[in-house]
Amino acid sequence: MQKEIFNFSQTSDACVKCGKCIPVCTIHNVNADEVTSPRGFIDLLGAYQKGHLELDKTAKDIFESCFLCTACVEVCPKDLPTDMVIEQVRADIADKFGMALFKKVFFYLLRHRFTMDILFKMGYVVQSCGFKIKEKQNSMQPRFNLPLIKKNRLLPSMSKTSFLNSFAEHTSNGGERKVAIFIGCLTNYNYTDTGRGLMSILEKLEIDVMIPKKQLCCGAPAYFTGDFATVDHNAKKNIEYFETFIDEVEAIIIPEATCSAMIKIDYEHYFHDQPDWRARARVLKDKIYMATEWLDKHTELNKLLASKKRQDLSITYHDPCHAKKMQGIHQEPRNLIGKNYTITEMSDSNSCCGFGGVTMQSEKFHFAEAVGKPKAAMIKNTNAKVVASECSACRMQITNSLSAADVDVVFKNPIELIAEALED
Repeated sequence: MQKEIFNFSQTSDACVKCGKCIPVCTIHNVNADEVTSPRGFIDLLGAYQKGHLELDKTAKDIFESCFLCTACVEVCPKDLPTDMVIEQVRADIADKFGMALFKKVFFYLLRHRFTMDILFKMGYVVQSCGFKIKEKQNSMQPRFNLPLIKKNRLLPSMSKTSFLNSFAEHTSNGGERKVAIFIGCLTNYNYTDTGRGLMSILEKLEIDVMIPKKQLCCGAPAYFTGDFATVDHNAKKNIEYFETFIDEVEAIIIPEATCSAMIKIDYEHYFHDQPDWRARARVLKDKIYMATEWLDKHTELNKLLASKKRQDLSITYHDPCHAKKMQGIHQEPRNLIGKNYTITEMSDSNSCCGFGGVTMQSEKFHFAEAVGKPKAAMIKNTNAKVVASECSACRMQITNSLSAADVDVVFKNPIELIAEALED
């Protein structure tokens, strides 16, 4: 199992301590300590590899405080991979300290789709007993405090039927083109309107659809937490499965920035010391697209949307870190939703929303809350009625931040907005 994609000391020695990363660092902006800054992380990692720093609980706490938003990588004059070296050291942390039981259970479920289906089906039936359902936000609020979750916090509600179980594996729309859909876990079980919207769009474009039923979680939650055994299992299973149908489809489209970035970019990084698997991941990457990216560049959707009437609805758009910073996707969703809606940009659409992964959403949620407050204020100041983003992790975090700030703005994936515009 790999532990190091880059030499920690080499990365640390290359850092010139220019400080350009400091103003954009998500964690440093809410915890202004040099050790929780990109150059601080890098310096400590160099010391760790040289044997000058013990990987104790203090170091663990520091390395688990990074949001992995990649803002520092975007501005670094030397393109130092701060996020990737932190991902690597988190595997060391997991090996030394183990993982909390709830994380072990969660990552087990990410490896076993059938068990996950059963639990979410049961969760849908009983969720109203322990939670107040907030239909407008597609969320639920605990009726009492839970371990690591306060009762005023919003969580995504569960759908009656998952996306993968709602449609046949193959849908013919009478066209000569065909794509596959990788759906992502939150969209599959919670925000299913996104997947339904994507199916509706493809039907109107007369593009046939394959829904690969054996797809597993992309592995991103485990990767960011240090559970490399789950990453290795899921990534290899997905690659093997994709290879069985990749020549039959134009693309695998994904309405999730994090899943898209994981499969297209991070699989290759993860398999740095497994050359055969790295080569197989590279072969697939050219057919992996975020949904709006592919729809904007490879279909007639813009023309179709232009034939529909404009909606009296103002939208503001949040750029997911894994879309703009990692994949360079920024304008594509705006091209599409701008055809029928008025887009009002917030003061900094590129700033991290504060999701940060499993640890940040549980043991370090106070940091996620702190980052969410200015993002909610930015959204409120636009006077928009809807905030859109092609990422369900951002959706979960921003919906909670808006609720905590008492901001009456609805969150929708741009795919949902596009599907609604096509209905008129």
